[in-house]
Amino acid sequence: MEPFSVLMSLYIKEKPEYFEECLISLKDQTLMPNEIIIILDGQITTALKSVIAKWKKCLPIKIISLDKNVGLGNALKLGLKNCTYRLVARMDTDDICHPQRFEKQILQFENDNDLVLVGGNICEFNEDFSIKISKKRVPISPQDIKKYAQFRNPFNHMTVMFDRYKIIDAGSYSHHLFMEDYNLWLRCLAKNYKMINLTEDLVYVRGGISMIRRRKGINYVKSEIQLYNIKKRLKIVSGIKGIKILIFRVLPRLMPQSLLFMIYKNR
Repeated sequence: MEPFSVLMSLYIKEKPEYFEECLISLKDQTLMPNEIIIILDGQITTALKSVIAKWKKCLPIKIISLDKNVGLGNALKLGLKNCTYRLVARMDTDDICHPQRFEKQILQFENDNDLVLVGGNICEFNEDFSIKISKKRVPISPQDIKKYAQFRNPFNHMTVMFDRYKIIDAGSYSHHLFMEDYNLWLRCLAKNYKMINLTEDLVYVRGGISMIRRRKGINYVKSEIQLYNIKKRLKIVSGIKGIKILIFRVLPRLMPQSLLFMIYKNR
């Protein structure tokens, strides 16, 4: 099967035990990655360094260190340049992969030479994985993905595997607070790349109150406005419809946390 890289960004606030669980899930894959690129986005704790030192003995980890925190988009852009292989799988340092995730995705690329990106569904749990909160399903076909992208992010970022050359050609990652991935997918759609989602759950994600807190507030509203302008420039939305979508997306960012959690849980 074609070799591939895994790309992650690690920063100082990550919990060492979560990071270790993530690496265990990579070790337990039915198809192992050929390299794991970890961008250290600024200084990290001694405990996180210890986890890296332990797992470098049994996983093909390659570390790229940044002196200061540059944000997820900029860190991933650098990481993408340093990946060895054409195919790159994204992963967050506190999530857990389904054991067959990479094997399922690689098979899709081997069966379709036009394919640029493969994502999938996620299951969201509380922080210790004791309670399942929700399941985030995403559209499957390229046609449905394009329609869905007008309203919401059509991919679960931590599940995607893509052709890095095509992604770089679309402009790669850029700094867009909270929405680095959505920004990139819109540019990929504008290039008419073939992108799909699998129906399976590929990643188990830590959600809960802490994630809800990050999804509201004035900074998120500013990012939504920036996203709207990108959609308009790329002709993904326009006119009154675009304004309605913007309002629909901004309102939850201003809701009380308890109400937002109820909506999020029952989506």
